[in-house]
This record gives sequence, structure tokens and C-alpha cells, in this order.
Amino acid sequence: MSGPAFSPDLLLRRVRRGLGGPEVDVRVANGTVIGIEVTGAAPGGAEVIDGHGGTLLPGLRDAHVHLSQWAAALQRVDLAATGSAVEAAEVMRRKHSESGLSAGQVFIGFGFRDGLWPDAPHKDLLQRVLPQVPAVLISQDLHCAWFSPAALRLVDVDHPTGLLREADCFEALRRLPEASADETDGWAIEAANRAAALGVTEITDFEFTDSTVVWARRAQRNGRLPIRVRAAIRPGGMAEAIERGQRTGAPVPGTDALVTVGPCKTLMDGSLNTRTAFCHDPYPGVVDPLEARGLLTQDPDELVSLMRTAAQHGLSFAVHAIGDLANTLALDCFQAAGVGGRIEHAQLVSERDLPRFAELGVIAGVQPSHAVEDRDVADLQWNSRTDRAYPYASLLAAGATLEFGSDAPVSRLDPWNAIAAAVTRTSGGRPPWHGEQAIGVADAISASTGGRLTPSVGDRADLVLLAQDPTEVAAEDLAQMNVLATIVDGRISHRAE
Repeated sequence: MSGPAFSPDLLLRRVRRGLGGPEVDVRVANGTVIGIEVTGAAPGGAEVIDGHGGTLLPGLRDAHVHLSQWAAALQRVDLAATGSAVEAAEVMRRKHSESGLSAGQVFIGFGFRDGLWPDAPHKDLLQRVLPQVPAVLISQDLHCAWFSPAALRLVDVDHPTGLLREADCFEALRRLPEASADETDGWAIEAANRAAALGVTEITDFEFTDSTVVWARRAQRNGRLPIRVRAAIRPGGMAEAIERGQRTGAPVPGTDALVTVGPCKTLMDGSLNTRTAFCHDPYPGVVDPLEARGLLTQDPDELVSLMRTAAQHGLSFAVHAIGDLANTLALDCFQAAGVGGRIEHAQLVSERDLPRFAELGVIAGVQPSHAVEDRDVADLQWNSRTDRAYPYASLLAAGATLEFGSDAPVSRLDPWNAIAAAVTRTSGGRPPWHGEQAIGVADAISASTGGRLTPSVGDRADLVLLAQDPTEVAAEDLAQMNVLATIVDGRISHRAE
């Protein structure tokens, strides 16, 4: 497969440096910004990109992606708009009849949100509409999957309803037949090119596979990757990473240093839609006392030991924590281990925990699109607590560092969608949801660029050129920013037609 065309040296002419900055020429060589000059500089043999007064920013980063799953989701039946189990099953039936697949081939849908459905998913419903078809419907939050009887037989699972959650879900999905490496790599590179077209220069990939090996293979097959990848260490993969001598931030051989080792990751709890996020207070209507507050999926004492071992070998830790009790426990673990790191999601946070992020050196890796997309289920399942849900303004006020991501495929891989959601706290013309937690455009951009707003001489040349300054457009238009060019390591990975 062929990658994008690259150029070794660039002159970015007539670009505005940073938000509201002056118009300058920016010279790039050997992957580095080497000059910022009064506009009108001679090209000197470099390829010229004329910005026509557009805004040049540091490249955007998506700090939380499941890239292979995002790439695969783009190939699957879209269930995002379905409002009931019956409707989702009917969409699957109709799409299967149009697909031309045989009854025995696995048929996968993605994106349902059953937290607001009036009916419950059940394998018998899929049996009625898709008899003998191994159908699998994966939820938008990735924490549950609805299997037909034929699909359950395929993965050798006996389950009363076919709706598998958390560890049972992850294990069953791993048992499904996989597409070939050639096919999945092709999808992944296509998805990476789509990300580059939105101004993304780097992602952190939290896939459950051995991501460093997978991305090294993709880099060698593609010639050169269109984006940087921080390849996280999968749950349970820490010992193997230590044995290999991998350290967080170290380049992965054979990738031109575009792939680096990311943090180790573990899950402290589940998710909101699946009602498995671990909370101080119970969910309404949950009868089982063992599940009333969600599920704790990681033993805290074990996690403290893992964090200490990881730190001794140069590996950092990222902890998935959505419910407020899960966030409390995750912060307790960082404190007990005496290390900083990351909490991924931080969707519901107790007020007393807000200052602990900064005090402990724990980054809040958050996904603002979730605040907009989950508002209805949050109002239902977290009822009186949503004033501290997705608390971005409160976290910033408490000194926390925010890093934005998409959690694709949970939300689409689109940094402008995340930025717009953080600034407006709404979409689709609805009133803002807890607008007191909205943040400013500059803060949202900073959370998407690793904390930087202005390219400087000596910087790594990961850059995005926009047709407009984001601070000069209406807030509701931030989701449609026009990307003129994306530059990764001094080379063009996207250029608008």
C-alpha cells in the first residue's frame, strides 16, 4: 500500500503564528522548525506552502484512541441512531439482507447505547430476525456486546441473555474470527490518513493488542506512517514489556521514531452506559447489591504494586476510571505508589478529588465529546450528581493538566469535535449541558496540542495549518475547522486539494 507524499524541506509562507499571532514565514528542515522570519523570505529550494494568512499551530494530538477498533468500526453497521433493542435488531436484519453475506459469516454492528432503551437486548430477539447468523452488536462504549445464539456458539459461550459485559465481553470478542493482518493494517492506515486530514499529528493507541509490534509492522508495510503513535502497553502486557526493555517514550525500532512506547494501562471500573462505572452512590433501579454501585475491575493493592514495578523499569501508568469512586481509588493508588501518571476519562469526580490531580502529578485524559453524547444517560443514571460530571472547568481551576482524546470508536476521531464540545458543552442545537464546566478556546486547543499554542524555533516540526484562527470563529463552528495542511516530523502528511 502507498502512503502520502512527503517533502524533505518546507517553507510555510504567510502564516499567522499561533492564536492571534503575527504573519510570518516559518522554515522547516530535518524535522525541526529552524526559522521564523518576516514574511517574504526566499524559498531557498524548499517546497512552499502558502498559508494566505492562515493560522499555524502545533499539531493536534488525540490522547486516547483504540485505532484498530476505530478502523474496524468504519466498516461495520452503524447502530448509533437506534432507540431500542427491537430497532437495532431490525437494522441488523435489513443490512444483512443487503450485504450478500452467507448465514454463517460473522455480521457485526457497532454503536448502540442501551442505557436509555425501553427494552433490553436479548439473544432470542436476534435469533428471530437473524436465525443461524452469528451476529454481534458492540456497544458505543465498548464495554458490552450483544451476541446472537449462533455467535455465542461460535465463541463457545453459554449465556442466558447474550448481553456480555466487561471481562466476559472482551474475552468473547477476542474469540471471534479476525480479519487478516493485511486487511486490518489497510483499514488502520486509512484511518490514520483521515486523522491527519483533521490536523492530527499524534495519537496514543490504547488497543488491547501488542501495539508496539503491530505499529512496527504497519510502519514497515506503509513505508512511513502519516502520524505519530504512542503505543500503550496492553493490560497484562507489562511483564513482557519489561522483559523487552521497553520504556515509556522510547522509540520503537524500524518506525523512524514515529512510534514510541506509551504507558501501561489498566481498567479500574467499567462504563456509564453499561452501568458498571464504579461510584460512591448506587445506580437507580439496580437491585443486585453487588452491582448497585458499578464494578471495581482492578484490585487497588495490586495496582499499587504494579505502578511501583513499572516505575522501576521506566514505564508510566494510565488508569481507566469513570465513576467517582473509581477516580478516588485510582488517585489513592498513585499517591500510595509515589508516582504520577494518567487517569483516562475522569467522567465523574468528587469535589475533594479535584485538587489531587495536580498535587499528585496525574494528567486527566478526557474526552469532551462524551460530555455531549452522554448527557441524557448521565442525567438518568447519575441524576443529582451531574454538576461534577465531565468537570473540565473545575479540573483546570484546581490546577490539573487536561489532555483531550476521542476514545474512538466510542466517539469519532475528530479533535475539532472534542474542542467544540469542551467550549460549548452541546451539539445539535440543544442548550448547553452544565455550561459552567465549559472552557475557553485557548484552553481547549492547549489540551489538544500537549500544552503548547505557538510554534517556536527548535520545536519538533509537527504542525497544523488552519484556514482561520479558532478564536475568531463562532463557537458552534469550531467543529468544522478547515485544515489546509498537516506536517509530521517536517513532512507533509496532509494537504488540502
